[in-house]
Amino acid sequence: MSVPGAPSFGERPVNEPVHSIQRVAVLGAGSWGTAFAKVLGDAGRDVRLWARRCEIAEAINADRRNPDYLSDVALPDTLRATHDAAEALDGVDAVILAVPSQSLRANLEQWRDLVPAGVTLTSLAKGVELGTLKRMTEVIDDVTGVGPGRLAVVSGPNLAAEIAHEQPTATVIACSDHERAVALQTACATGYFRAYTNTDVVGAELGGAGKNVIALAVGVASGMGLGDNSRASLITRGLAEMSRLGMALGASPLTFAGLAGMGDLVATCSSPLSRNRTFGEQLGRGASLAEAEKANHGQVAEGVKSCLSICELGERAGVELPIADAVRRVCHEGMTAHQMAKELISRAPKPE
Repeated sequence: MSVPGAPSFGERPVNEPVHSIQRVAVLGAGSWGTAFAKVLGDAGRDVRLWARRCEIAEAINADRRNPDYLSDVALPDTLRATHDAAEALDGVDAVILAVPSQSLRANLEQWRDLVPAGVTLTSLAKGVELGTLKRMTEVIDDVTGVGPGRLAVVSGPNLAAEIAHEQPTATVIACSDHERAVALQTACATGYFRAYTNTDVVGAELGGAGKNVIALAVGVASGMGLGDNSRASLITRGLAEMSRLGMALGASPLTFAGLAGMGDLVATCSSPLSRNRTFGEQLGRGASLAEAEKANHGQVAEGVKSCLSICELGERAGVELPIADAVRRVCHEGMTAHQMAKELISRAPKPE
């Protein structure tokens, strides 16, 4: 959609080539933004990393490390940090949006007039906006009016710390314009980071948002002391929920069998590096939401917010989401972990 006052980028004409990506702005210097900026720098790109706080940008430039996130990881010389969004965005070929999902709209409203015409805007955030129930690429289009062909998403089993330490991993870059996805794929290709392309943006985004909610449920089960059978059951049935919702909203079921679906879900539900899983563990041990937040270094897991919007999306689409709904009630209505487990296992029998 078009937005008054926003740049009129339009869609790429069929005969207009997509240029290779050399200079990239990464807006957001948290764990994932820092790790992805490192990937791009290691791939030989000229990277400008925007940090919200000036002292973080200065520390990165002086010490080649982010003192707040992944502080043990050396950042490449091809990466330069800045607190000035205009400086970060000047002359770039692509923009990577690495801010939390619920603050993406507010941040992008400040940046949209600085974005160069024709660039691809790529979201790293995994969530659904509260209130509007919009996916991140829909939020970006709302604010910038660039059209879906210029919007991409990165999604997969991408735990930031493992990537920053150059452990081999794969991801999906989804964009309705396949050539743009390929350009991004090339821009982040390294010896430890492998990207696949996909044109199913809806599926990639819903897989990324849904897995955070299921990881909370798996964390709750772990916190209760339940074993592998319980966790595997939640992961598998959680994938079924994600797939049902995705298909109802136009996604391909095959996406949920791939890296943006099953791959991301398994990593997030299994790893102690996953904030959603560890947050759920605290809830499973009987902690309140505030206590779990304190144990999580003052951060609320993304799934705590996303479960509200995911459940609303399910209700709007007429899709039953029993695990997501149980997580919602544990997080926001005072249901206990034991009540959640009893309710899920006592549901009426049905075919798989």
